[in-house]
Amino acid sequence: MNLKSAAFDNKERIPVRYTGEGQNTSPPLYWTDVPAGTSSFVVFCHDPDAPLVSGGGYGFVHWVVYNIPFDVRGFREGEEPFTSGKNDGGSLGYIGPYPPEFHGIHNYYFIVLALDSVIDEDVGLNLRDILERVEGHVVGMARLIGTYER
Repeated sequence: MNLKSAAFDNKERIPVRYTGEGQNTSPPLYWTDVPAGTSSFVVFCHDPDAPLVSGGGYGFVHWVVYNIPFDVRGFREGEEPFTSGKNDGGSLGYIGPYPPEFHGIHNYYFIVLALDSVIDEDVGLNLRDILERVEGHVVGMARLIGTYER
């Protein structure tokens, strides 16, 4: 699988409009080369460079979307039309990059998982819950890394 954005290239700076300093809107994403047997997708964004360790995890989860139908191949800017999961800010939906000042460049991993199943849950699962449920059901994965520094 491949994951891309019209807003930034892999390992390039995320434009301010998609951050907590800008409009805080989710970037456009699209994926290709989906494996046979895909039933749904999960998309999430994780900052492993955030200086946070809690709940058995590290970093900060900015976005979780799941139960994306098998025939969908991306999102437009600001689009969050499927089942929203809980980010590490405790809310549903996207929270743009906003690393601590003078903390250096953070890497934001946008990841799409292709699943051979659908997560049978309503809104509000966090990333840890989702990853536990999809163990053994991932048939493909792609990532796009964006960077940001304040």
